[in-house]
Amino acid sequence: MLMENIVEVKGIHKSYAKHRALQDVSMSIPKKSIFGLLGPNGAGKTTLIRIINQIIMADEGEILIDGEKLGEKHIQMIGYLPEERGLYKKMKVGEQLIYFGMLRGLSKKESNEKTKKWVKKFEIEGWWNKNIEDLSKGMAQKVQFIATVLHDPKLLILDEPFSGFDPINANLIKDEILELKENGATIIFSTHRMESVEQLCDHIAMINHSRKILDGSIEDIKSAYKANEYLVQYKGSLNGITADYEVLENEELGNEFRKSLIKAPNTVTNPNEILQELISKVEVHSFTEKIPSINDIFIAKAKEKSYE
Repeated sequence: MLMENIVEVKGIHKSYAKHRALQDVSMSIPKKSIFGLLGPNGAGKTTLIRIINQIIMADEGEILIDGEKLGEKHIQMIGYLPEERGLYKKMKVGEQLIYFGMLRGLSKKESNEKTKKWVKKFEIEGWWNKNIEDLSKGMAQKVQFIATVLHDPKLLILDEPFSGFDPINANLIKDEILELKENGATIIFSTHRMESVEQLCDHIAMINHSRKILDGSIEDIKSAYKANEYLVQYKGSLNGITADYEVLENEELGNEFRKSLIKAPNTVTNPNEILQELISKVEVHSFTEKIPSINDIFIAKAKEKSYE
């Protein structure tokens, strides 16, 4: 039977001396998806990433890869881009990439061929004989990204992959991430850039105070956090609106137009009923439900008290 999830995290606990980094964290990462791992600094994200990469061991719990307990053989199928980059500054770009490919199980010939393909794709052939220390941060980032994907890993773990990139190169990397997914890879994606989460991720999990506090598809999470609020553009006055409706924001647009954010009572969930109430009071020109952004949800959840 085919496994739906490439990674299963089950009841992971990890502590360092008196600091609890992870407490009873469980999550499932679907195959061929982009999975956002979110949380404030110090929440435990990097600890979980290091456990999946077998850099450190969990105190309790287990991780399954393709239904098998995580082990040494899985190292070759993972590509890891750490937030703290790990390139050899005195080594030339070409020989370094070939070396990293061989570390991940490629023959020297395979690694050389794949390196040339990626260097050409990123239009950096002129960097082949440059030392890493002679590159800008963004240039070194490109080399690090190639080193991460060179061996065609089934599972990619990207920790702040856009750090150091200008907008043009950030978009280049986004396109590559989407192409890797299309070609069958699964990507675990840790970032503080919520706009990237909205654009790329299919599913997310959020860790705070060492615990998982949110988990699910982007669509389901945004739907769950809707507050029955609507943006309406209109002519007229909402002064006579039913008392159960709350006007949260009001803005004059000129030419007698206004824009308001209204909150409908929880007992009224049919947009047609809400629109009918508005039409009876004002001349409605646009009517849109306000859907919370992942950034809004992230901030709200991060502000919640400790989960003891």
